[in-house]
Amino acid sequence: MSKESSFVPKGLYPFKTKLIITIALMVVTGFYLLSSIKTESFIVHFFVKLPNVFGLVGDFFPPDWSYVNQVWPKLFETLHIAIIATTIAVIISIPFSLLTANNVTTNTWIYQGMRLILNIIRTIPDIILAVVFVGLFGIGAFSGIIALIIFAVGILVKLMSEVIETIDMNQTEAIRASGGNGMQTISFAIVPQVLPQFISFSLYVFEINIRASLVLGLVGAGGIGQLLNTQINFMNYPAVSTIIIIVFAVVVVIDFISGKLREGLV
Repeated sequence: MSKESSFVPKGLYPFKTKLIITIALMVVTGFYLLSSIKTESFIVHFFVKLPNVFGLVGDFFPPDWSYVNQVWPKLFETLHIAIIATTIAVIISIPFSLLTANNVTTNTWIYQGMRLILNIIRTIPDIILAVVFVGLFGIGAFSGIIALIIFAVGILVKLMSEVIETIDMNQTEAIRASGGNGMQTISFAIVPQVLPQFISFSLYVFEINIRASLVLGLVGAGGIGQLLNTQINFMNYPAVSTIIIIVFAVVVVIDFISGKLREGLV
């Protein structure tokens, strides 16, 4: 038998790769155990407390359907918050997206400055923004709208600037060569290439704002989350169950419609 035919591989991966994987797993396991010890939180606690979970879930049923009439006004307020915040964020994000695209903004100082501002905005969670604006403007929908506008601008500008950076620059060069100014270049070369994605991203951000507005209501930023927080504090779990079911149904319908619209655009 030849030497080549008698060769038996020792494994799919070389020894060095196996060693690196083993060390990485040991390090991750060590950090996990250390974190569990420091926080006194172990996965076994979940199974120990499971009977309490089932008992609490049982308190949510049956839902209190007589509470429905009080849910609708706050639910519509949540939708209004998301619509206003998304609309304003879309308008603001158009010039910001152009300023943070390196193939459109040739001035390094403006480009880097805008990127820095947007990076800072994206590092702040939406709920922290809501807490700040509730402190500034008081409890209500206005605080939630301002928080969601800033939150949505950070997402939209990030997504759109990356799309703009991938466009075909031959069209922009052709318009400039024929004597077109900056606005004409944007209108006839850039916008047609990115418009479907921009609408798709706007719908996506609207979906995110719907969900985010529910959470922001827990800190007093208006919407159905505020109503949900009140009922939880009163331990009125059947009413909480009613709110959750209605919100779930509405979010599923909105996600389905928005998803179909985005599929048709892209």
